[in-house]
Amino acid sequence: MIILKSPEEIEKMEQACRIVAMTLNALKGMVRPGITTEEIEKVADASIRSNNAIPAFKGYRGYPASICTSVNDEVIHGIPSKRVLRDGDILSIDLGVYKDGFYGDGAVTFPVGKIDSDVERLLRVTEESLYIGIDRARVGNRVSDISYSIQRHVESNGFSVVRVFVGHGIGRDLHEDPQIPNFGLQGRGPRLREGMTLAIEPMVNAGGYEVTILNDGWTAVTVDGKPSAHFEHTILVTQDRPVILTKIDQKN
Repeated sequence: MIILKSPEEIEKMEQACRIVAMTLNALKGMVRPGITTEEIEKVADASIRSNNAIPAFKGYRGYPASICTSVNDEVIHGIPSKRVLRDGDILSIDLGVYKDGFYGDGAVTFPVGKIDSDVERLLRVTEESLYIGIDRARVGNRVSDISYSIQRHVESNGFSVVRVFVGHGIGRDLHEDPQIPNFGLQGRGPRLREGMTLAIEPMVNAGGYEVTILNDGWTAVTVDGKPSAHFEHTILVTQDRPVILTKIDQKN
């Protein structure tokens, strides 16, 4: 069941999403060679709690940390650890916030120091595909119009979209209907209506789209060992245009 949000509910979601944006912005300055993902996790947890909110991921279905930190060929759900980031790595940080009964969710892939030009292009294309997908989140379109536009941009640039993980509705629950794949044909799925809140999140691999889960039961990695990027925003469908609730800076 797709739940349309009232103005009062949207206002509460905006608060949670603002904390997502603020926290990701703060973590951006930490991402550098020599730091551990565990150190980034501690700052993220403290930042969220200092805003009278709760890290949405901690304990969710047993997940052990407040954020996901996925490095290089790790696609999603990487667990923070004592792993030291090195020059040339990429780090995807995915985080959720729960405040006053509502959730916000966002993700960014950051370069660590100087990265290879091909990897830099992977990050650029993945972020571009996110905004292309968001632009299709308009009243009267269908969910698969978002999916199709993301897949078309990614594959036209020689990359592939992950199939087993998808975007989702969001609100009182972290994961609500509808699911939002990053691939598919146009004109299918539920029609978009004003008041829908969606977490759109392309996960894009430099090589093939196949992934596997490591022995920790969480970390998804590319089967071919090539890098993967992940960008996500929580958005609101309005009568005029999609509104990004997890704005990270003024450019968004």
